[in-house]
Amino acid sequence: MKILMLTPYLPYPDSSGGQIRTQNLLKHLCQRHEITLISLIKDPKENDNVKHLLKYCRKVMTFQRSATPWTLKNILKTGFSFDPFLIVRNFAPGVKEAVTKELETGEYDLVHAETFYVMPSIPKTDLPIILVDQTIEYLVYQHYTNQTAAWFLKPLLQIDVEKMKYSERYYWRRATQVVAVSEADKREMLLLEPDIRVEIVPNGVNLDLFRKKTNWNTQEKAILQISNFKWLQNVEAAHLLIEKVFPLVRKRVRGAKLWIVGQHVPKEMLELKDKDILVKSVPEDDSKSLVDAWHDATVFASTIKGPGGTRLKNLAAMASQLPIVSTKVGVEGLMVVDKEHILIGDSPQKIADLIIKVIKSPDLARRLALATRKHVEEKFDWKIIAGNLDSLYNKLGKNEKK
Repeated sequence: MKILMLTPYLPYPDSSGGQIRTQNLLKHLCQRHEITLISLIKDPKENDNVKHLLKYCRKVMTFQRSATPWTLKNILKTGFSFDPFLIVRNFAPGVKEAVTKELETGEYDLVHAETFYVMPSIPKTDLPIILVDQTIEYLVYQHYTNQTAAWFLKPLLQIDVEKMKYSERYYWRRATQVVAVSEADKREMLLLEPDIRVEIVPNGVNLDLFRKKTNWNTQEKAILQISNFKWLQNVEAAHLLIEKVFPLVRKRVRGAKLWIVGQHVPKEMLELKDKDILVKSVPEDDSKSLVDAWHDATVFASTIKGPGGTRLKNLAAMASQLPIVSTKVGVEGLMVVDKEHILIGDSPQKIADLIIKVIKSPDLARRLALATRKHVEEKFDWKIIAGNLDSLYNKLGKNEKK
């Protein structure tokens, strides 16, 4: 089939969860489909990465949006339109015209939109549209508005949350097929829009990328958290670990260390003065440092409290045979069982207790790690995930052509 795919990012390098997801799906889908990719970029230098994607795509076109979302133009446009800020900041001149031209001349079978906020660039068409929402965005921003935002900003932010909720529902209805990444997201979508078609295509993991841990009785007792800190829920999770969980752990585990590693680490974290806390910011294309951290740590702490996010960091820990302690929301959609694959706790005290339990019991750490590695091999290999999406492509294309 000939697929026209739209993404709000260029899916290279492996920086964000969305980039990792799209790139790995392209690697497998290109074996059975001819894909034209239209992506947004923030910097012309990103065009240097197009060559990596031409291995999987027939054609790649990029369009530049504002380098930073927080421009006066974007803020004013949001204030005087019905569109939420997320749609406004992801606008790029020329995209809709390019999509229209492709649909008129490209003889496509299907349009694939990755995230609802690229949907405004798709003109009215008789082709089936598959909309993949990697997260329900209004829930993420609602959580931020309720839990983190300054009181004087809450009323303005709440207006934007309501506009975002309206837009998400509108574009779900406009799509021929909606795809969620977890059962929880599917339930929420159908609760809001009972008449839409929703299937689940979860996230996956590149099993060949990671080094499998084989020693769970390491001398250094290191608690690891890896994140892309551009996302609000990851910043919140790191603060919870640094300020509330780790102080409880090091009272009871002599020599315990905390490693905070990732892209776009906030300045206040980088400036932490604590000999037991290592904060490391890595470039977007440095996957080796992340792979080494997953391999060398003692336990992975997923302290996510808010909804949203692709949970790829947890899948990476599983592939690395690194035991995981997580909040319940932190492992949504991963089909894991508490005490069989991971340990789940939601309060700082419970999370700390479970981390200490894993550190002090190498046999428990080994059992959990081997169970999660088997789990991802059976359910989350990208080859399997791509096969699920491929089946949906074929089903959708055939049904719409009848």
